Amino acid sequence: MTGEAQRIDKWLFFARIVKSRSLAQKLAVSGAVRVNREKIASASRLVRPGDVLTLAMPREIRVLRILDAGERRGPAPEARQLYEDLGTPSAAPDGGEGA
Repeated sequence: MTGEAQRIDKWLFFARIVKSRSLAQKLAVSGAVRVNREKIASASRLVRPGDVLTLAMPREIRVLRILDAGERRGPAPEARQLYEDLGTPSAAPDGGEGA
């Protein structure tokens, strides 16, 4: 599915950011989600690989770069391949490991 646009609620669910599609819809319409710094108010907003999401979650702010659209809600390792977490030091391009 590389390069394809996908509804943000589906993507959040497939990427395992939220536990259900209805929670993804609520998050999207709550004003707690920004796509490329633009606040969204619709669960039908399309996102694409390369878009940067800023999510105001209950206990943290998450910044994620979309790497791919999802095809299903798979296991966590599969879901983790859909995004890059820009908010953690371990997401460094060199893998975060010391030489």
